[in-house]
This record gives sequence, structure tokens and C-alpha cells, in this order.
Amino acid sequence: MRWRKLGQIYCPEPIHPKLVSHAANPLAVWLEGDVYRVFFSGRDRQNRSSVGFVDVNLGKREVVYIHDKPVVEYGPEDSFYSHGVSIGNCYQVADQRYILFMGWQCPAEGHWRGDIGRLVLEPDFSLRLDGDKPFMATDRIDRVSLSYPWVIQEENGHYRMWYGSTVTWDAGNGEMLHVINHASSVDGHCWQRHGLAVPYQLGLAQAFSRPVVIGNRNEGYHMWFSYRSGTGEKYRIGYAYSQDGEVWELRLHETGIAVSETGWDSEMIEYPFVFDHQGERYMLYNGNGYGKTGFGLAVMESP
Repeated sequence: MRWRKLGQIYCPEPIHPKLVSHAANPLAVWLEGDVYRVFFSGRDRQNRSSVGFVDVNLGKREVVYIHDKPVVEYGPEDSFYSHGVSIGNCYQVADQRYILFMGWQCPAEGHWRGDIGRLVLEPDFSLRLDGDKPFMATDRIDRVSLSYPWVIQEENGHYRMWYGSTVTWDAGNGEMLHVINHASSVDGHCWQRHGLAVPYQLGLAQAFSRPVVIGNRNEGYHMWFSYRSGTGEKYRIGYAYSQDGEVWELRLHETGIAVSETGWDSEMIEYPFVFDHQGERYMLYNGNGYGKTGFGLAVMESP
């Protein structure tokens, strides 16, 4: 496949004490016509992240509205999201829409870590926390840290989730081993975890984040994600394919999008969000500095 870059869409500027920099993990929710509300994670001066949004006209490829304050803020010191909120995607159960997120913690003595929380997306597009405890926390399968959940609903009404799970902070080459695991649910609320979904390879692809999945059992499943090789290279976007959504094959050579020679996404590209609109497939993604230079847009030219 091949992606054609359409350029940088939004470059953040300080708009609030809790949204001073960054526009990471863009999540597009359709409003009307060609207009999408793009939620993102911005940072304060201590690098704690809260959720803001801008409205983007996809046809004109421009921002038409910038909201001037966060809609979800990081939590108190003893909360599971004390140092940030990194959003995944939006899914619906009955008449209610939800957004899962990674809640960051940075203990005074210890490594940063994450759990998965859940937000409620109200009909007026406001967001509220769905409980003050993690929606998914570490357990015997995910022992260290969780990140970046993505949920889809199957034709039979059941749900699938892919998410990040830390195996170790150092796999022996100075880079963490953070893999993509999967889970399933009958009702979208209670989840059964199944362990590793996407194969990893030390020195090639071992630090994964922010999976996005499109597909079904009839046509197969496509996944895009961020990854680092463990050889000192910064984030790149990768691709994997599965016929059944359970057994995945890494196809990094088929990703079809790479860093630019110069500019806002010349050092790294990461945190993809893939969605379909008016017969076209688009990707929102971040560039240099983990979203410090905002997000851009690409369109798929060939399958």
C-alpha cells in the first residue's frame, strides 16, 4: 500500500496552562459533512497531559475551530491518571459511546507506568470520566504497564480490543519490550485477555504503541501502529495483517509511509489514527517530538 501525505494540519500553540504544547494521539470523531472533531493529548510545562480538541474540515484540510481549554484533565497525585491522559479510539455500546485511554503515573521513585481508563462521550461531545478506578489494570497477563487501547465491534455484536503491554523496561539492548496484546468482550464492558497478538522481534520491532485496526472476518484485518526497533531509531509507523484478527503477521515493508526528508515529520512519525470518509481512507499521525509539532494527514493511494 502507499500513503500520500497531505501535510501538517495542526501545529499547537499555548492556549491554556494545561495545553501549552503537543497534540498527540489524534482521534477523529465525525461531526457533520466534512468536519471532524479531533481530540488530542496536550501537555503542560511539567509534561502532564490533558485532552483538548480542534475541529477539522477534511475537504479543505484545515482547522476551523480551536477549543481554548481542556475537556479532560490529568488527575490528582493518587489517581491512576495523575500524570496524563492518552486517548485511544471511540466505540459504542448500545446508545452510549466510550473512549478508552492510557492513564499515566510517574512515581517519585520508580519508572513511569500506565493503566487503561474509560471516558464517556456525551451527545454534546463533552467527556467525563467513567469511574475513578482503572478500567483495565495490570494482572497476571499484563504484569508491568498498559497503554493505548483500540476497540472494534464485530458483525456478531461482540467486541475486540488491542492494547499495549510492557514485558520489561529493558530487553537487553537498552529499549523496552512493549508488545500488542488482545482481549475480547461480549458486552463491551467485561473483557477477557488473551495475551500476545502481534509478533515482535528484538532489534527490529520491539517497542509498540497506539495500534489502530480496521477490518472484519470476511475481508481480513489491517493494523497500523508506532514502533521502535531497539537500535536507537526513533518512532516509525508499521503495519501488520491478520485474516482472523487473532494470528498476525508483521509486514513492515508494506506500511507505505515514512519520515519526510525535512520538516515537521522528518525525525519520527507515530500515533496513527486511520479512518474512512467519503470512500477514501485517511490517516492522522504525529511527527517530531511525540506530537510537539502537531498532527498531519495522509490518504491511502493504493490498497
